[in-house]
Amino acid sequence: MTAVVLTIGSVALALATGLVASGIGGAIGGVATGGKALGNELAAMLGSFYGPVGGFSGVLAGIVILALVG
Repeated sequence: MTAVVLTIGSVALALATGLVASGIGGAIGGVATGGKALGNELAAMLGSFYGPVGGFSGVLAGIVILALVG
């Protein structure tokens, strides 16, 4: 089994990638679920605002678990 090396750069890159991906996914999900009721622009804005709430914490939890296991 190989040891996992976490550097500050790789952690920052993972968090930034997770933040961007969850923002895009939240915008797409917001348009898909509330586009007709709220309008596509508002639904995308709300989705991109609330999407990273779960995505960022999920990536952070994954990094912590990886640091503890590795």
